[in-house]
Amino acid sequence: MLRKLRVPVLKDLFLCFVSAILLILSFPKFDFEFLAWFSFVPVFFALNNKSLKQAFFLFFITGVIFWSGIIYWLVHVTLAGAIVLILYLALYFAIFGLVIRPCTKHSTPYALIFIPSVWVLLEYLRSHLFTGFPWALLGYSQYINLPVIQIADITGAWGVSFLVIMVNAAIVEIIYSGINGLGSKLRTAVISLVLFLSLTLSYGYFKIYSLSSSRQAVSIKISVVQGNISQELKWSRETNDYIINKYLDISRQVVRDKPDLIIWPEAALPVVLEEEPLFFAQVKEFTREAKTALLLGAVTSRNDYYYNSAVLVSGEGRLLASYDKLHLVPFGEYIPLRNFLIFLETIAPIGDIEKGKDYTVFQQDGVRFSVLICFEDLFPELSRRFVNKGADFLVNITNDAWYKKSTAAYQHLQASVFRAVENRVYLARAANTGISGFIAADGKIISLVRDRQGENIFVAGYDSERISVTGKSILSFYTKHGDVFVLACFLFILYGIILQFKKRTV
Repeated sequence: MLRKLRVPVLKDLFLCFVSAILLILSFPKFDFEFLAWFSFVPVFFALNNKSLKQAFFLFFITGVIFWSGIIYWLVHVTLAGAIVLILYLALYFAIFGLVIRPCTKHSTPYALIFIPSVWVLLEYLRSHLFTGFPWALLGYSQYINLPVIQIADITGAWGVSFLVIMVNAAIVEIIYSGINGLGSKLRTAVISLVLFLSLTLSYGYFKIYSLSSSRQAVSIKISVVQGNISQELKWSRETNDYIINKYLDISRQVVRDKPDLIIWPEAALPVVLEEEPLFFAQVKEFTREAKTALLLGAVTSRNDYYYNSAVLVSGEGRLLASYDKLHLVPFGEYIPLRNFLIFLETIAPIGDIEKGKDYTVFQQDGVRFSVLICFEDLFPELSRRFVNKGADFLVNITNDAWYKKSTAAYQHLQASVFRAVENRVYLARAANTGISGFIAADGKIISLVRDRQGENIFVAGYDSERISVTGKSILSFYTKHGDVFVLACFLFILYGIILQFKKRTV
Protein backbone atom coordinates (compact mmCIF):
# COMPACT_ATOMS: atom_id res chain seq x y z
CA MET A 1 0.00 0.00 0.00
CA LEU A 2 2.82 2.38 0.92
CA ARG A 3 4.56 1.69 -2.39
CA LYS A 4 1.36 2.54 -4.32
CA LEU A 5 1.22 5.88 -2.56
CA ARG A 6 4.88 6.73 -3.13
CA VAL A 7 4.99 6.16 -6.88
CA PRO A 8 2.47 8.91 -7.84
CA VAL A 9 4.09 11.34 -5.38
CA LEU A 10 7.57 10.72 -6.75
CA LYS A 11 6.27 11.07 -10.31
CA ASP A 12 4.69 14.45 -9.49
CA LEU A 13 7.84 15.67 -7.75
CA PHE A 14 9.88 14.57 -10.75
CA LEU A 15 7.61 16.59 -13.06
CA CYS A 16 8.07 19.62 -10.79
CA PHE A 17 11.83 19.13 -10.92
CA VAL A 18 11.82 18.87 -14.74
CA SER A 19 9.79 22.08 -15.11
CA ALA A 20 12.06 23.99 -12.74
CA ILE A 21 15.25 22.80 -14.49
CA LEU A 22 13.88 23.66 -17.92
CA LEU A 23 13.04 27.14 -16.63
CA ILE A 24 16.49 27.62 -15.10
CA LEU A 25 18.15 26.56 -18.35
CA SER A 26 16.14 29.16 -20.28
CA PHE A 27 17.83 31.96 -18.29
CA PRO A 28 21.46 33.12 -18.36
CA LYS A 29 24.08 31.94 -18.51
CA PHE A 30 22.61 28.88 -20.25
CA ASP A 31 20.32 31.00 -22.46
CA PHE A 32 18.35 28.08 -23.92
CA GLU A 33 15.40 30.44 -24.25
CA PHE A 34 13.36 28.01 -26.37
CA LEU A 35 12.95 25.75 -23.31
CA ALA A 36 10.72 28.32 -21.62
CA TRP A 37 8.00 27.72 -24.20
CA PHE A 38 7.30 24.23 -22.83
CA SER A 39 8.93 24.37 -19.39
CA PHE A 40 5.59 24.50 -17.55
CA VAL A 41 4.12 21.53 -19.44
CA PRO A 42 5.39 18.86 -16.98
CA VAL A 43 4.09 20.61 -13.86
CA PHE A 44 0.81 21.43 -15.62
CA PHE A 45 0.32 17.70 -16.22
CA ALA A 46 1.17 17.04 -12.57
CA LEU A 47 -1.94 19.07 -11.65
CA ASN A 48 -4.23 16.44 -13.17
CA ASN A 49 -6.78 15.27 -10.56
CA LYS A 50 -5.03 17.12 -7.74
CA SER A 51 -6.70 18.94 -4.89
CA LEU A 52 -6.16 22.66 -4.32
CA LYS A 53 -3.77 21.89 -1.47
CA GLN A 54 -1.76 19.52 -3.66
CA ALA A 55 -1.66 22.08 -6.50
CA PHE A 56 -0.32 24.69 -4.08
CA PHE A 57 2.36 22.29 -2.82
CA LEU A 58 3.51 21.11 -6.27
CA PHE A 59 3.96 24.63 -7.61
CA PHE A 60 5.61 25.74 -4.37
CA ILE A 61 8.24 22.97 -4.79
CA THR A 62 8.70 24.02 -8.43
CA GLY A 63 9.21 27.61 -7.31
CA VAL A 64 11.73 26.68 -4.62
CA ILE A 65 13.84 24.71 -7.11
CA PHE A 66 13.61 27.43 -9.77
CA TRP A 67 14.50 30.34 -7.51
CA SER A 68 17.30 28.37 -5.86
CA GLY A 69 18.86 27.93 -9.29
CA ILE A 70 18.28 31.57 -10.27
CA ILE A 71 19.34 33.62 -7.21
CA TYR A 72 21.83 31.19 -5.63
CA TRP A 73 24.42 33.97 -5.92
CA LEU A 74 22.70 35.91 -3.13
CA VAL A 75 24.45 33.60 -0.63
CA HIS A 76 27.61 35.62 -1.31
CA VAL A 77 25.87 38.46 0.53
CA THR A 78 23.51 36.71 2.95
CA LEU A 79 22.66 33.02 3.33
CA ALA A 80 19.70 33.61 5.64
CA GLY A 81 18.36 36.36 3.39
CA ALA A 82 18.69 34.13 0.32
CA ILE A 83 16.67 31.33 1.97
CA VAL A 84 13.92 33.70 3.09
CA LEU A 85 13.70 35.33 -0.34
CA ILE A 86 13.56 31.96 -2.16
CA LEU A 87 10.70 30.77 0.05
CA TYR A 88 8.86 34.07 -0.42
CA LEU A 89 9.23 34.04 -4.20
CA ALA A 90 8.14 30.39 -4.38
CA LEU A 91 4.80 31.46 -2.88
CA TYR A 92 3.94 33.22 -6.15
CA PHE A 93 4.38 29.92 -7.98
CA ALA A 94 2.21 28.24 -5.35
CA ILE A 95 -0.57 30.81 -5.65
CA PHE A 96 -0.44 30.44 -9.42
CA GLY A 97 -0.95 26.67 -9.15
CA LEU A 98 -3.77 27.17 -6.67
CA VAL A 99 -5.65 29.68 -8.85
CA ILE A 100 -5.33 27.84 -12.17
CA ARG A 101 -6.17 24.40 -10.75
CA PRO A 102 -9.90 24.64 -11.65
CA CYS A 103 -8.95 25.53 -15.25
CA THR A 104 -7.04 22.29 -15.69
CA LYS A 105 -9.98 20.29 -14.37
CA HIS A 106 -12.54 21.84 -16.71
CA SER A 107 -10.45 23.01 -19.67
CA THR A 108 -12.02 25.63 -21.92
CA PRO A 109 -10.71 28.04 -24.60
CA TYR A 110 -11.15 30.75 -21.99
CA ALA A 111 -8.37 29.09 -19.94
CA LEU A 112 -5.79 29.89 -22.64
CA ILE A 113 -6.24 33.56 -21.74
CA PHE A 114 -7.06 33.18 -18.06
CA ILE A 115 -3.96 31.15 -17.12
CA PRO A 116 -1.37 33.59 -18.58
CA SER A 117 -3.37 36.54 -17.21
CA VAL A 118 -3.02 35.11 -13.71
CA TRP A 119 0.73 34.67 -14.20
CA VAL A 120 1.10 38.27 -15.43
CA LEU A 121 -0.84 39.65 -12.48
CA LEU A 122 1.29 37.68 -10.02
CA GLU A 123 4.50 38.87 -11.69
CA TYR A 124 3.24 42.42 -11.47
CA LEU A 125 2.40 42.03 -7.77
CA ARG A 126 5.82 40.49 -7.09
CA SER A 127 7.40 43.47 -8.83
CA HIS A 128 5.66 45.97 -6.55
CA LEU A 129 4.82 44.43 -3.17
CA PHE A 130 7.27 45.24 -0.36
CA THR A 131 9.15 47.65 -2.70
CA GLY A 132 9.17 44.94 -5.39
CA PHE A 133 11.47 42.22 -6.73
CA PRO A 134 11.02 42.21 -10.54
CA TRP A 135 13.94 39.84 -11.10
CA ALA A 136 13.86 37.01 -13.68
CA LEU A 137 10.42 37.79 -15.08
CA LEU A 138 9.42 34.92 -17.35
CA GLY A 139 9.49 37.24 -20.35
CA TYR A 140 13.13 38.06 -19.62
CA SER A 141 14.07 34.54 -20.70
CA GLN A 142 13.50 35.73 -24.29
CA TYR A 143 15.86 38.72 -24.13
CA ILE A 144 17.94 37.43 -27.07
CA ASN A 145 14.82 36.43 -29.04
CA LEU A 146 14.47 39.82 -30.74
CA PRO A 147 11.34 39.20 -32.89
CA VAL A 148 9.36 38.05 -29.85
CA ILE A 149 10.32 40.83 -27.43
CA GLN A 150 9.34 43.72 -29.74
CA ILE A 151 5.77 43.60 -28.35
CA ALA A 152 7.24 45.01 -25.13
CA ASP A 153 6.88 48.53 -26.59
CA ILE A 154 3.11 47.94 -26.23
CA THR A 155 2.71 45.49 -23.35
CA GLY A 156 5.94 45.83 -21.44
CA ALA A 157 7.81 42.67 -20.46
CA TRP A 158 4.49 41.37 -19.14
CA GLY A 159 3.26 40.68 -22.67
CA VAL A 160 6.18 38.37 -23.37
CA SER A 161 5.54 36.53 -20.09
CA PHE A 162 1.89 36.20 -21.11
CA LEU A 163 2.81 34.71 -24.48
CA VAL A 164 5.23 32.16 -23.00
CA ILE A 165 2.68 30.90 -20.47
CA MET A 166 -0.07 30.86 -23.09
CA VAL A 167 2.04 28.65 -25.36
CA ASN A 168 2.69 26.27 -22.45
CA ALA A 169 -1.04 26.09 -21.70
CA ALA A 170 -1.87 25.57 -25.39
CA ILE A 171 0.63 22.70 -25.69
CA VAL A 172 -1.00 20.95 -22.73
CA GLU A 173 -4.44 21.54 -24.24
CA ILE A 174 -3.33 20.16 -27.61
CA ILE A 175 -1.84 17.02 -26.03
CA TYR A 176 -4.84 16.48 -23.75
CA SER A 177 -7.39 17.05 -26.53
CA GLY A 178 -5.51 14.81 -28.93
CA ILE A 179 -5.34 11.94 -26.45
CA ASN A 180 -9.03 12.25 -25.56
CA GLY A 181 -10.29 12.85 -29.09
CA LEU A 182 -11.67 16.33 -28.35
CA GLY A 183 -11.50 17.74 -31.87
CA SER A 184 -13.09 21.13 -31.20
CA LYS A 185 -10.79 21.92 -28.27
CA LEU A 186 -7.79 20.73 -30.25
CA ARG A 187 -8.65 23.06 -33.14
CA THR A 188 -9.24 25.99 -30.78
CA ALA A 189 -5.88 25.49 -29.09
CA VAL A 190 -4.00 25.17 -32.39
CA ILE A 191 -5.70 28.21 -33.93
CA SER A 192 -5.05 30.30 -30.79
CA LEU A 193 -1.41 29.24 -30.74
CA VAL A 194 -0.82 29.98 -34.42
CA LEU A 195 -2.70 33.30 -34.24
CA PHE A 196 -0.86 34.71 -31.22
CA LEU A 197 2.56 33.62 -32.43
CA SER A 198 1.94 34.87 -35.97
CA LEU A 199 0.83 38.31 -34.76
CA THR A 200 3.76 38.56 -32.36
CA LEU A 201 6.39 37.56 -34.90
CA SER A 202 4.89 39.71 -37.67
CA TYR A 203 4.95 42.75 -35.42
CA GLY A 204 8.45 41.87 -34.20
CA TYR A 205 10.03 41.59 -37.63
CA PHE A 206 8.23 44.74 -38.77
CA LYS A 207 9.60 46.76 -35.83
CA ILE A 208 13.13 45.41 -36.26
CA TYR A 209 13.10 46.35 -39.94
CA SER A 210 11.58 49.79 -39.37
CA LEU A 211 14.10 50.62 -36.65
CA SER A 212 17.07 49.42 -38.69
CA SER A 213 15.99 51.41 -41.75
CA SER A 214 15.29 54.66 -39.89
CA ARG A 215 18.00 57.33 -39.80
CA GLN A 216 18.33 59.85 -36.99
CA ALA A 217 20.10 63.16 -37.43
CA VAL A 218 21.24 63.50 -33.79
CA SER A 219 23.88 61.22 -32.30
CA ILE A 220 26.42 61.11 -29.49
CA LYS A 221 29.57 59.05 -28.99
CA ILE A 222 29.79 57.37 -25.59
CA SER A 223 32.47 55.33 -23.86
CA VAL A 224 31.74 53.09 -20.86
CA VAL A 225 34.53 52.14 -18.45
CA GLN A 226 34.66 48.87 -16.51
CA GLY A 227 37.17 49.12 -13.65
CA ASN A 228 36.84 45.58 -12.26
CA ILE A 229 37.32 46.51 -8.60
CA SER A 230 36.61 43.59 -6.27
CA GLN A 231 34.10 44.22 -3.50
CA GLU A 232 36.76 43.51 -0.87
CA LEU A 233 38.76 46.53 -2.09
CA LYS A 234 35.84 48.85 -2.82
CA TRP A 235 35.67 50.81 0.43
CA SER A 236 39.12 50.19 1.92
CA ARG A 237 40.97 53.48 2.55
CA GLU A 238 44.25 51.78 1.69
CA THR A 239 43.06 51.15 -1.88
CA ASN A 240 41.50 54.54 -2.64
CA ASP A 241 44.44 55.76 -4.68
CA TYR A 242 44.66 52.46 -6.57
CA ILE A 243 40.95 52.61 -7.52
CA ILE A 244 40.87 56.22 -8.72
CA ASN A 245 44.11 55.77 -10.65
CA LYS A 246 42.79 52.65 -12.35
CA TYR A 247 39.71 54.48 -13.59
CA LEU A 248 41.79 57.44 -14.71
CA ASP A 249 44.29 55.20 -16.53
CA ILE A 250 41.54 53.41 -18.48
CA SER A 251 39.83 56.72 -19.22
CA ARG A 252 43.03 58.17 -20.68
CA GLN A 253 42.99 55.27 -23.14
CA VAL A 254 39.33 56.02 -23.87
CA VAL A 255 40.15 59.59 -24.92
CA ARG A 256 41.75 58.21 -28.09
CA ASP A 257 38.23 57.29 -29.27
CA LYS A 258 37.22 60.97 -28.91
CA PRO A 259 33.94 60.33 -27.07
CA ASP A 260 31.48 63.09 -26.20
CA LEU A 261 30.77 61.41 -22.87
CA ILE A 262 32.65 58.92 -20.67
CA ILE A 263 30.69 56.87 -18.14
CA TRP A 264 32.04 55.29 -14.95
CA PRO A 265 30.02 52.74 -12.91
CA GLU A 266 28.04 53.09 -9.70
CA ALA A 267 30.11 54.37 -6.76
CA ALA A 268 33.25 54.40 -8.95
CA LEU A 269 34.68 57.20 -6.80
CA PRO A 270 35.85 55.23 -3.71
CA VAL A 271 35.04 58.02 -1.21
CA VAL A 272 32.19 60.28 -0.19
CA LEU A 273 32.52 63.06 -2.74
CA GLU A 274 32.19 66.03 -0.36
CA GLU A 275 34.35 64.47 2.38
CA GLU A 276 37.39 63.77 0.17
CA PRO A 277 37.64 66.78 -2.21
CA LEU A 278 41.14 65.87 -3.41
CA PHE A 279 39.84 62.77 -5.18
CA PHE A 280 37.10 64.71 -6.94
CA ALA A 281 39.69 67.33 -7.89
CA GLN A 282 41.59 64.61 -9.79
CA VAL A 283 38.42 63.79 -11.70
CA LYS A 284 37.84 67.41 -12.66
CA GLU A 285 41.46 67.81 -13.70
CA PHE A 286 41.14 64.77 -15.98
CA THR A 287 38.01 66.15 -17.71
CA ARG A 288 39.81 69.45 -18.33
CA GLU A 289 42.79 67.69 -19.85
CA ALA A 290 40.64 65.36 -21.93
CA LYS A 291 38.11 68.08 -22.80
CA THR A 292 35.46 65.40 -22.37
CA ALA A 293 32.40 65.21 -20.11
CA LEU A 294 32.35 62.45 -17.49
CA LEU A 295 29.41 60.80 -15.75
CA LEU A 296 30.39 58.88 -12.63
CA GLY A 297 28.76 57.15 -9.72
CA ALA A 298 29.60 58.45 -6.24
CA VAL A 299 28.26 58.59 -2.73
CA THR A 300 27.38 62.22 -1.98
CA SER A 301 26.54 63.96 1.26
CA ARG A 302 24.20 66.89 1.94
CA ASN A 303 22.72 68.08 5.22
CA ASP A 304 24.05 65.02 7.08
CA TYR A 305 22.36 62.62 4.62
CA TYR A 306 24.14 60.26 2.23
CA TYR A 307 22.94 59.58 -1.32
CA ASN A 308 23.83 57.06 -4.00
CA SER A 309 24.34 59.50 -6.85
CA ALA A 310 25.33 59.96 -10.48
CA VAL A 311 27.38 63.11 -11.10
CA LEU A 312 28.02 64.81 -14.46
CA VAL A 313 31.24 66.79 -14.85
CA SER A 314 31.78 68.95 -17.94
CA GLY A 315 34.81 68.97 -20.22
CA GLU A 316 35.84 72.18 -18.43
CA GLY A 317 35.88 70.46 -15.04
CA ARG A 318 32.61 71.93 -13.78
CA LEU A 319 29.98 69.99 -11.86
CA LEU A 320 26.93 70.28 -14.12
CA ALA A 321 24.25 68.22 -12.40
CA SER A 322 23.64 65.19 -10.23
CA TYR A 323 20.98 62.56 -9.73
CA ASP A 324 20.19 60.79 -6.46
CA LYS A 325 18.94 57.22 -6.62
CA LEU A 326 15.15 57.08 -6.26
CA HIS A 327 14.48 53.38 -5.66
CA LEU A 328 16.66 52.10 -2.85
CA VAL A 329 17.38 48.43 -2.18
CA PRO A 330 15.64 47.36 1.05
CA PHE A 331 17.96 45.64 3.52
CA GLY A 332 20.85 46.72 1.30
CA GLU A 333 20.73 50.53 1.35
CA TYR A 334 18.22 51.03 4.13
CA ILE A 335 16.15 49.13 6.71
CA PRO A 336 12.35 49.39 6.31
CA LEU A 337 10.71 50.02 9.68
CA ARG A 338 14.18 50.40 11.22
CA ASN A 339 12.91 50.72 14.81
CA PHE A 340 11.21 47.32 14.60
CA LEU A 341 13.61 45.43 12.31
CA ILE A 342 16.98 46.49 13.67
CA PHE A 343 17.90 42.79 14.14
CA LEU A 344 18.11 42.45 10.35
CA GLU A 345 21.49 44.19 10.41
CA THR A 346 22.88 40.82 11.48
CA ILE A 347 21.39 39.07 8.40
CA ALA A 348 22.50 41.38 5.57
CA PRO A 349 25.00 44.24 5.13
CA ILE A 350 22.81 47.34 5.29
CA GLY A 351 23.89 50.83 4.37
CA ASP A 352 22.39 54.13 5.39
CA ILE A 353 21.35 55.85 2.17
CA GLU A 354 18.67 58.51 1.70
CA LYS A 355 16.17 58.35 -1.14
CA GLY A 356 16.40 60.94 -3.92
CA LYS A 357 13.49 63.19 -4.89
CA ASP A 358 13.97 64.32 -8.50
CA TYR A 359 13.72 62.58 -11.89
CA THR A 360 16.86 64.22 -13.25
CA VAL A 361 17.40 64.56 -17.00
CA PHE A 362 21.02 65.37 -17.87
CA GLN A 363 22.05 67.18 -21.05
CA GLN A 364 25.24 66.76 -23.05
CA ASP A 365 25.92 68.20 -26.52
CA GLY A 366 22.22 68.84 -27.07
CA VAL A 367 21.27 65.24 -26.19
CA ARG A 368 19.31 64.43 -23.03
CA PHE A 369 19.67 61.29 -20.93
CA SER A 370 18.78 59.87 -17.53
CA VAL A 371 20.54 57.44 -15.23
CA LEU A 372 19.30 54.26 -13.57
CA ILE A 373 21.54 53.37 -10.64
CA CYS A 374 22.13 49.77 -9.62
CA PHE A 375 18.87 47.75 -9.87
CA GLU A 376 16.72 50.73 -10.89
CA ASP A 377 16.65 49.34 -14.42
CA LEU A 378 14.49 46.51 -13.04
CA PHE A 379 11.60 48.92 -12.54
CA PRO A 380 9.99 49.91 -15.86
CA GLU A 381 8.02 52.78 -14.34
CA LEU A 382 11.27 54.63 -13.59
CA SER A 383 12.53 54.33 -17.16
CA ARG A 384 9.14 55.41 -18.51
CA ARG A 385 9.10 58.48 -16.28
CA PHE A 386 12.59 59.52 -17.38
CA VAL A 387 11.78 59.13 -21.09
CA ASN A 388 8.49 60.97 -20.67
CA LYS A 389 10.45 63.80 -19.07
CA GLY A 390 12.64 64.08 -22.15
CA ALA A 391 15.48 61.54 -21.88
CA ASP A 392 16.69 60.60 -25.38
CA PHE A 393 18.61 57.58 -24.07
CA LEU A 394 19.14 55.78 -20.77
CA VAL A 395 22.23 54.88 -18.77
CA ASN A 396 22.55 52.12 -16.18
CA ILE A 397 25.49 52.37 -13.79
CA THR A 398 25.81 49.45 -11.41
CA ASN A 399 28.09 47.32 -9.25
CA ASP A 400 27.37 43.58 -9.31
CA ALA A 401 30.70 42.65 -7.73
CA TRP A 402 28.82 41.54 -4.60
CA TYR A 403 27.73 38.34 -6.37
CA LYS A 404 31.16 37.12 -7.56
CA LYS A 405 31.52 35.22 -10.86
CA SER A 406 27.91 34.09 -11.07
CA THR A 407 24.94 34.47 -13.39
CA ALA A 408 23.75 37.59 -11.53
CA ALA A 409 25.33 40.08 -13.94
CA TYR A 410 23.89 38.27 -16.97
CA GLN A 411 20.42 38.15 -15.43
CA HIS A 412 20.70 41.85 -14.62
CA LEU A 413 21.50 42.60 -18.26
CA GLN A 414 18.14 41.10 -19.27
CA ALA A 415 16.24 43.92 -17.57
CA SER A 416 18.24 46.59 -19.43
CA VAL A 417 17.36 44.94 -22.76
CA PHE A 418 13.65 45.25 -22.00
CA ARG A 419 13.91 48.86 -20.82
CA ALA A 420 15.46 49.72 -24.20
CA VAL A 421 12.71 47.96 -26.15
CA GLU A 422 9.84 49.27 -24.04
CA ASN A 423 10.89 52.88 -24.52
CA ARG A 424 12.55 52.56 -27.96
CA VAL A 425 15.77 54.16 -26.74
CA TYR A 426 19.41 53.17 -26.66
CA LEU A 427 20.76 52.11 -23.27
CA ALA A 428 24.39 52.29 -22.15
CA ARG A 429 25.61 50.19 -19.22
CA ALA A 430 28.68 50.81 -17.09
CA ALA A 431 29.18 48.09 -14.48
CA ASN A 432 32.10 47.82 -12.09
CA THR A 433 32.81 44.16 -12.84
CA GLY A 434 30.44 43.76 -15.82
CA ILE A 435 28.38 43.57 -17.85
CA SER A 436 29.15 46.90 -19.58
CA GLY A 437 28.18 47.86 -23.12
CA PHE A 438 25.41 49.15 -25.36
CA ILE A 439 21.87 48.03 -26.21
CA ALA A 440 19.97 49.30 -29.25
CA ALA A 441 16.34 50.43 -29.29
CA ASP A 442 15.25 47.03 -30.65
CA GLY A 443 16.95 45.24 -27.74
CA LYS A 444 19.96 44.05 -29.70
CA ILE A 445 23.13 43.96 -27.61
CA ILE A 446 25.46 45.95 -29.88
CA SER A 447 28.76 45.52 -28.07
CA LEU A 448 30.18 44.67 -24.65
CA VAL A 449 33.43 45.25 -22.79
CA ARG A 450 35.45 42.05 -23.23
CA ASP A 451 39.00 40.84 -22.74
CA ARG A 452 41.02 38.96 -25.35
CA GLN A 453 39.47 35.65 -24.26
CA GLY A 454 35.96 37.05 -24.76
CA GLU A 455 35.15 37.28 -21.06
CA ASN A 456 32.87 40.17 -20.08
CA ILE A 457 32.66 39.94 -16.29
CA PHE A 458 35.49 40.58 -13.84
CA VAL A 459 37.65 42.10 -16.56
CA ALA A 460 38.82 45.69 -16.90
CA GLY A 461 38.41 47.72 -20.07
CA TYR A 462 36.19 50.04 -22.03
CA ASP A 463 33.86 50.13 -25.00
CA SER A 464 32.80 53.00 -27.28
CA GLU A 465 29.77 53.43 -29.52
CA ARG A 466 28.03 56.21 -31.39
CA ILE A 467 24.31 56.04 -30.69
CA SER A 468 21.43 57.87 -32.35
CA VAL A 469 18.42 59.38 -30.62
CA THR A 470 14.84 59.74 -31.78
CA GLY A 471 13.74 62.79 -29.86
CA LYS A 472 10.89 63.28 -27.42
CA SER A 473 8.22 63.52 -30.11
CA ILE A 474 8.39 59.76 -30.79
CA LEU A 475 7.25 57.79 -27.78
CA SER A 476 6.21 54.15 -27.69
CA PHE A 477 2.74 53.10 -26.60
CA TYR A 478 4.20 51.61 -23.41
CA THR A 479 6.13 54.79 -22.59
CA LYS A 480 3.02 56.92 -22.98
CA HIS A 481 0.40 54.65 -21.41
CA GLY A 482 2.26 52.27 -19.12
CA ASP A 483 0.87 48.98 -17.84
CA VAL A 484 -2.44 48.98 -19.71
CA PHE A 485 -1.83 45.34 -20.62
CA VAL A 486 -1.61 44.35 -16.95
CA LEU A 487 -4.90 46.16 -16.33
CA ALA A 488 -6.47 44.24 -19.22
CA CYS A 489 -5.29 40.95 -17.68
CA PHE A 490 -6.78 41.95 -14.33
CA LEU A 491 -10.12 42.89 -15.90
CA PHE A 492 -10.20 39.60 -17.81
CA ILE A 493 -9.63 37.66 -14.58
CA LEU A 494 -12.31 39.72 -12.83
CA TYR A 495 -14.74 39.08 -15.67
CA GLY A 496 -14.09 35.33 -15.44
CA ILE A 497 -14.65 35.31 -11.69
CA ILE A 498 -17.95 37.20 -12.05
CA LEU A 499 -19.04 34.86 -14.85
CA GLN A 500 -18.33 31.76 -12.76
CA PHE A 501 -20.13 33.25 -9.79
CA LYS A 502 -23.23 33.94 -11.89
CA LYS A 503 -23.22 30.36 -13.23
CA ARG A 504 -23.13 28.95 -9.71
CA THR A 505 -25.98 31.16 -8.49
CA VAL A 506 -28.29 30.31 -11.42
